[in-house]
Amino acid sequence: MLHRKIYQLCCDGREVHIFLRDQQRWIERARILDIEGDLVTLRYETDEEDEICSWEEMVRLESIGAVTQKLASVPRGNVEPQLTEDCPDAERIHNRYTDSNPD
Repeated sequence: MLHRKIYQLCCDGREVHIFLRDQQRWIERARILDIEGDLVTLRYETDEEDEICSWEEMVRLESIGAVTQKLASVPRGNVEPQLTEDCPDAERIHNRYTDSNPD
């Protein structure tokens, strides 16, 4: 089951957070590049002092304890959220009742 989910995340190309059980650490904002057998190839960046380092790491599927991904984010502070009227028509979620009754 985990293998299929990781394969799906690899195909989607989305950023994920992965917990490695054997090392007891999280890898944040990683992309799953490839799955070959029981090896998963990850790419991620770290911010160390004055430089940003890019890493590519291969981990065993069995060492992955958890995989999470961000679904959405909302800005904090005095930011006015976009309303439906501000959304492009292609991205709007239409209500069947209001779409069929134009009153």
